[in-house]
Amino acid sequence: MRDWMHVADLARTKTLQGGLVARSASGLPFLLHEGMEVAFVPPRHEAPRRSIVKSVREEGDAYVVAFEGVDDIATAQLLSGCRCLVRRADVPEDARATERDSLAGWEVCDVRTGFVGVVSDVVEKPAQTLLEVVPRDVARQDGGHAILIPMVEAFIASIDEEARRIDMTLPEGLLDL
Repeated sequence: MRDWMHVADLARTKTLQGGLVARSASGLPFLLHEGMEVAFVPPRHEAPRRSIVKSVREEGDAYVVAFEGVDDIATAQLLSGCRCLVRRADVPEDARATERDSLAGWEVCDVRTGFVGVVSDVVEKPAQTLLEVVPRDVARQDGGHAILIPMVEAFIASIDEEARRIDMTLPEGLLDL
């Protein structure tokens, strides 16, 4: 099972003391709280890779979050645009189920070959998480099969939450397995 889960996005800086505006990840309630360990991805040169949430303040439809070691606007700017990952064990079970369900129905596209299919399930395995993708031309009721695609950072080119689409750079031959 994956050890870390994407729970929030850092949208922009908010305070001169390093506070950042954070929004919850798609389909999740806001889960960051004081004392929680956070990993920032993608890692940025000169910025901390991990920190502890120092404080959280609700502000409209977003939250202002302060992290230990992020004490000025210059450091906060390095983290703007990053995703916040937290240990799965620190996330309530109902939120973990929401994360899995929130990807069902999303389109998966390969940057080279185009549309691959639609996510029907997220399969948690000890080594990695897999997207179960049903190709458009295969009807599961007719005995068709789903494609299992590893949901790893190296394959993800972009995620378009509005369009509910995951663009991936898939290794040659993966779709032929």
